[in-house]
Amino acid sequence: MSSLPLAGAAPTAGTTRAPGRRRRIALVPTVTLLLGALYCLLPVAWVVVASTKSGSELFSTFTFWPGTGFAENLSDLGAYRDGVYWQWMGNSALYAGLGALLSTCVSAVSGYALATYRFRGRETLFNVLLAGVLMPPVILAVPQYLLLAQADLTDTHLSVLLPQILSPYGVYLARIYAAAAVPADVVEAGRMDGAGEWRIFTRVALPMMVPGLVTVFLFQFVAIWNNFLLPYIMLSDDEKFPITLGLYTLLEQGASTPALYTLVITGAFLAVFPLVALFLVVQRFWSLDLLSGAVKS
Repeated sequence: MSSLPLAGAAPTAGTTRAPGRRRRIALVPTVTLLLGALYCLLPVAWVVVASTKSGSELFSTFTFWPGTGFAENLSDLGAYRDGVYWQWMGNSALYAGLGALLSTCVSAVSGYALATYRFRGRETLFNVLLAGVLMPPVILAVPQYLLLAQADLTDTHLSVLLPQILSPYGVYLARIYAAAAVPADVVEAGRMDGAGEWRIFTRVALPMMVPGLVTVFLFQFVAIWNNFLLPYIMLSDDEKFPITLGLYTLLEQGASTPALYTLVITGAFLAVFPLVALFLVVQRFWSLDLLSGAVKS
């Protein structure tokens, strides 16, 4: 017969150490996340602080000590080559905005078709798309250049836009989300009511897929905005450069003209704002219920 502890007996050492041990274990993921956040945010903090420094302050003051030259850097950046920086920014907005929108539309139609319809070779086609997700972009860049060169489209805006329209990862996300968010019973009910397939997709399925498609749009926008290799291969006219390639050319010139370093840092700082603004605008769509769009329609 096991003995029970007396009412007034002091707790044993094992029972007193258990809550403390659990607290120590709970601190591990918190500390890990804090270290990861510090690792990611430290370069951003450096860019923010460095953009406030003049050319003389950049190399002579403490790294994280703010400077007094932000207004001058902003003015010099806007005046550089008659405002070519803002043209680069506009090019990036065109490539990323239009490219992400077209890619989201293609992903929505393709993902819905793969999730809803049963046809021969569907799984094979989906596996090919998965292989495309695993394919590094650097492998595809040169074949894409050769194809567009045959069509005489290199050094044009289309040479950067067209390869971005089909995103295997976007189609994969749309297919997974459509399979989870669009019930087969709802699709069948629409067919029984006499609605065509396109009407069912646009009026029933598409509103249900909005949160997932917003994610596809955001991923594609960020990927195109930050893309460097494809524009570097396709474009030679610097007036068509996106912001990434434009800042790279400034950085190369900074090797012989150190005064351009402040312009590069200030330009990199300003290039982050569109991504932050986009995230703040679209994040509310992620809180929508899966069926809220269908109910509203």
